[in-house]
Amino acid sequence: MSDAKTLSEAEAANELMRLARQIARHDRLYHADDAPEITDQEYDALTRRNRELEEAFPHLVREDSPSKKVGHAVAASPLSKVTHEVRMMSLDNAFSDEELVEFFARVRRYLNLAEGEPVAFTVEDKIDGLSCSLRYENGKLVRAATRGDGQVGEDVTPNVAHIPDIPQELPPGVPETFEVRGEVYMERAAFAELNRKAEEDGTKPFANPRNAAAGSLRQKDASVTAKRPLRFWAHGWGAASAVPAQTQQEMVSKLAEWGFPISPLFAAYRDEGELIAHYNRIGDARPDLPYEIDGVVYKVDRLDWQGRMGFVAKAPRWAIARKFPAEQAETTLEAIDIQVGRTGKLTPVGRLAPVLVGGVTVTNVTLHNRDEIERLGVRPGDRVVIQRAGDVIPQVVRNLTGDDARDAFTFPDKCPECDSEAVAEEGEVDVRCTGGLICPAQRTQRLEHFVSRKALDIDGFGSKTIAQFFDKGWLESPADIFRLKERREDILALDGWQDKSVEKLLAAVENKREPDAARLLFGLGIRHVGEVTARDLMKHVHELPALREIAQKARDGDEDAASELTAIDGIGPSVVEALGDFFHEPHNVAVWEDLLGEVTPPRYEVETLDSPVAGKIVVFTGKLETMSRDEAKAQAERLGAKAAGSVSAKTDLLVAGPGAGSKLKKAQELGIETTDEAGWAEIVAKAGS
Repeated sequence: MSDAKTLSEAEAANELMRLARQIARHDRLYHADDAPEITDQEYDALTRRNRELEEAFPHLVREDSPSKKVGHAVAASPLSKVTHEVRMMSLDNAFSDEELVEFFARVRRYLNLAEGEPVAFTVEDKIDGLSCSLRYENGKLVRAATRGDGQVGEDVTPNVAHIPDIPQELPPGVPETFEVRGEVYMERAAFAELNRKAEEDGTKPFANPRNAAAGSLRQKDASVTAKRPLRFWAHGWGAASAVPAQTQQEMVSKLAEWGFPISPLFAAYRDEGELIAHYNRIGDARPDLPYEIDGVVYKVDRLDWQGRMGFVAKAPRWAIARKFPAEQAETTLEAIDIQVGRTGKLTPVGRLAPVLVGGVTVTNVTLHNRDEIERLGVRPGDRVVIQRAGDVIPQVVRNLTGDDARDAFTFPDKCPECDSEAVAEEGEVDVRCTGGLICPAQRTQRLEHFVSRKALDIDGFGSKTIAQFFDKGWLESPADIFRLKERREDILALDGWQDKSVEKLLAAVENKREPDAARLLFGLGIRHVGEVTARDLMKHVHELPALREIAQKARDGDEDAASELTAIDGIGPSVVEALGDFFHEPHNVAVWEDLLGEVTPPRYEVETLDSPVAGKIVVFTGKLETMSRDEAKAQAERLGAKAAGSVSAKTDLLVAGPGAGSKLKKAQELGIETTDEAGWAEIVAKAGS
C-alpha cells in the first residue's frame, strides 16, 4: 500500500471515493442486514486507510466520508424508527501502543494540562455485540432502541423484555430520565448451541455470535427473540436528567448497583504503563472469555473533562478503542495480473492459492505498484505471508521464498488493454497507460465515474449497462449519455430491457440536464481534480466556461491567472497544471464542448451557516487561558469558519491571547479585525443563542 503522503490529489480522491463506497456497503451489511462479508480487522483496515488519507489530504474529506458516519441508516424495516435524543457515537481506533500513547498525550494537550498532572482513564474489554440504548423514565423502562446510524435506530422495546440482564424497573432514587447504553450479545457456548439446532432443523446457521445477537434482537415477532439466549451489559449512558457521578468509574459502579451487568474486566488507572498492561492482560484472557471481544476501550475518567473535550464528527475525543492485531496466513502466489484503472494506472493484483484468514477465504491480494513488487521480490510460485489489513483487499507482509533460478517478475511496459505505451511520470511510482480515451478500460471506467453517485448521480447506469452500451458503440463520451433517447428502440431490443426500465433510465438522464457544476467537473475525471477540489474551484469561478478561460490563460503563461487559481484555498500548482493540460488537449476540448452542448449547469453558489464567522478565516495566537488551541479551532469550525495557522491578507479575524507577537503585529499592519479570548467567547455565545 502506498504511503498516503506519496499519492497525488487525484489518486487520493479516487481512493477516498472507493473507500466511502466500500465502507458504506459493509456498514449496511453489518448494521442493517446482519450479514457482514468481512471481519472486523478488515473493516478496521478500511476505516484506518480512510483516516490516513483524510489526515494527509484534509481538503478532500468527502460529504459522505465514513469518518462522519456512525453505523448505517435504518432501511425499510417492520420495526418502528426511533430518533435518539443524544446521538449514539462510534469510537476512533488505535492499532499500536504508540498510537495509544499519542492518544493519552493528545488528551493532555487538548485539556491544556500542566506537565505531571495525573489523568485517570478507565479501561474495559470491547464486546462484539449490537449497541442498544435503554430509556428509563421515573425508573421504568419505556423504550429500547438499536444504534442505527447514530441519529435514528429501531424500536426493540418488546424484544429486550426477554433479555434477563435488562431490568424493567430501576431501584428508587434514580434520575427522572436516564438512558443506559450497552451491548446486546450472545455468549460463545449459546451461539454454538443455536447453530447446532439450526443444522438439525435444516435452517441457515449464523456466521458469528454478533450476527446471531443482532438478528435475534431485530425481530418483528418478540416471541422469536424470547427463544434466543441474549445477554446485555452496560458501559455508558445517553440522555439523562441528571448524572449522579463525577467520574466514569463512579457512574459504571452506579449502573452495576441498579442491576445492570458490566464488564468483569473494567478497571481504572492513572499510569500509562498499567493501562497498556491491562490491554495485554485482556488480550491474554481473550481465548478463554465466554464471549467475543475485538479490542479494549479507554475513556477519560473525569466527566467534566469528557464534557469539555466533546466530540468530532462521529466519535468522542475522550475515548478510543485499542484493537487487536490483524491475523496472518501463509499461502502461494500463483499469478500476478495487471488491471487498468480509470486514470490509466496499472495495478498488479496477486492471485493466491485459497487460504483461510480470520474465518474468510482469501484468493486475491493487492500488490499496489511496480515498486512494491520489486521491494517484496515476489514472483508467481513464491510462498508469501498475507495479512487482512491495510487495504481494500489483503496485502503481502513478506516473501518466504529466497532467491532461486527463476527470473524476477517483469512489469509490463505496454497496456494489457490497448497495447499503448505504459510509463511512470518523473517523480511518480505508478505506471500508467498513455492511451487515454482510446483505451477501453479507461473509457468505460471514466463513464462509470461520470454517472457515479458523487458525480452526476444518474440512476440505472451500472458498470454492466455502460459496458453493454459501449460495446454497441452508443457511448463514446459523456455527452453520448444525453443522446441515448435517440436509441430508445435499440435499447428495447436488448435482452433484459423493457418499456418501464428504459423509460426510467432515460428519465434519470433527462433529470440531469441542469447538473451541479462541481459534480460535473469532478465527473470528468481531470487528474488532481477531486470532489472537494472541484467544489473549491467552482466556489471561486461560479461558471464552467470561466474555469476553462482562466485555466487556458494560466497554461499560456498568464501569471495573474495562475496566481488567481493558486490563491484559492486547497488549489496548488499541480491542479493548475492538470487543468491547463486538460484544456490544451484538442480531444478533451471537443468532449467538453460536446457535453456543454447537451447540459446547462446553473451558476454555482454555496450558502453559508448563520453565524457571525461563517465562511471566514480565523487565526488564534498567543496563550489561550480558558481552552487549548485545538479546542478553540474546533469551536471555529463548528461555527462554519476555517481555522488557519498563519495570518495573510485572506484572514478575517485574529483572536489574540497573552504573549501574541508577530501574528498580531502583521494583522494590525494588514488592518485585520482582532479580538481577545473574551471577545471570542462572546462570539461563540451569540452564535449558540
